[in-house]
Amino acid sequence: MWQNEDDTLAFARRLAASPAVRQAFIELHGDLGAGKTTLVRHLLRALGVTGRIKSPTYAVVEPHEAPGLAIWHFDFYRFNDPREWEEAGFRDVFASPGLKLAEWPEKAAGVLPTADLVVRIETGEDERRTVTLQARTPTGRALLEAA
Repeated sequence: MWQNEDDTLAFARRLAASPAVRQAFIELHGDLGAGKTTLVRHLLRALGVTGRIKSPTYAVVEPHEAPGLAIWHFDFYRFNDPREWEEAGFRDVFASPGLKLAEWPEKAAGVLPTADLVVRIETGEDERRTVTLQARTPTGRALLEAA
């Protein structure tokens, strides 16, 4: 349970401290306004990303760079067909080194690779969030240990 944004920030910092995050694919699930983009912003800042960090809702993907690390933040909310993922050339991005973060991954179901870590954020009373973490790979298990 995250009581407020400080809990989100603390979680993001723990993830950023794990060497496993540098090659991870993290899926972020939750309703609109649940805090997915907020988590990404805190994580990217903790990794050393400077400059504006915006939601990729309209662009679908926003690339970022941290010292020695390529990062791609995806938002598949506007996808109507999972094949759009393939047509956009994202297979090459996922095959390259770096951190990949995907909001609304269910919109690209069946074409995305297996996520290392799945983060589910459910809104509750006030600013509280119920957060469920699921590791699907050894990289994901390393991230869970750090979290």
